[in-house]
Amino acid sequence: MTAAELLKELKSKKYRPIYFLHGEEDYYIDLIGNYIENNILSDAEKGFNQTVLYGKDTDMITIMNNAKRYPMMSDVQVVMVKEAQNIKFGKADKDGDPFAAYVDNPLRSTILVFCYKHGKIDGRLKLFKNIDKVGVLFESKKLYDNQVPAWINEYIAEKGAKIDPKAVALLTEYLGTDLSKIANELDKLLINIPKGGSIGAKEIEANIGISKEYNVFELQNALGKRDVLKANRIINYFAANKKENPAVVVLATLAGYFIKIFTYHFLKDRSKPAVASALGVNPFFVGDYEEAARNYPLNKVVHIISLLRQADLKSKGVGSTGNTDDSELMKELVWQILH
Repeated sequence: MTAAELLKELKSKKYRPIYFLHGEEDYYIDLIGNYIENNILSDAEKGFNQTVLYGKDTDMITIMNNAKRYPMMSDVQVVMVKEAQNIKFGKADKDGDPFAAYVDNPLRSTILVFCYKHGKIDGRLKLFKNIDKVGVLFESKKLYDNQVPAWINEYIAEKGAKIDPKAVALLTEYLGTDLSKIANELDKLLINIPKGGSIGAKEIEANIGISKEYNVFELQNALGKRDVLKANRIINYFAANKKENPAVVVLATLAGYFIKIFTYHFLKDRSKPAVASALGVNPFFVGDYEEAARNYPLNKVVHIISLLRQADLKSKGVGSTGNTDDSELMKELVWQILH
């Protein structure tokens, strides 16, 4: 069951006795957990029928005692356990495992929710298999880098707005794969555009603070076109604004970029859809990669990837003589790429 399917089911008031939400991506755990906490019961019902516990401050006996109560003046009660990763599941005492026993026969008038963040449980264990039979065992998975652009587009479309491909690429490069962080920044952007409006680089610069001219996306674009003047102007800007443009982030982005160019050289099918799929990029950018591949023959790309690896090690103090200045390191790297 996907997060969207689960939310649709909840909105139709079809409730399960147990929801175990776990995984490395906090966003969907919060999205589903917050919906249950805020929407199942009315404000009047919450006083008697909603209990919120925290894993670091409670134990399984306390959780079970709350789960086994009957609701007052309501059809259901909600017992929410946040920070559930601090609880040891499957731990039995001399009387057995109280949670496992409850899972075998859960109270249908209780909606018991566990929010287990920053990791996933072993779904092969009998306890969690049994939870999946009577309730919902939902894993919130981290997205891969190449999945984030599609997620941003879908998020914006659901809000009734549009976003151009360059803006998506810019956000992806700077915000990574943390969906909670991305959603927060997108919500900021949506507040400042009219209904049905479009988000571009200008809006990102004004509302998030990412420069539309001096960013790593524009740097890789300048390098791909072998635009020496623009590339040097951007890398000098980075040198003057180290905190906003850390070398480790720039190097990782450039490495990903040149690996895509490396991949392009081996593609047999170079139609736009095939290239976009193989490289994991929006078709809008295929022309940029075609140009970059023309500007950088395969042997040069292999050499650049080697240079990037060396620069990454030096930025971390490996194999360098004395204190390595990241600014000078990056300037030298850009010069080596272009010449």
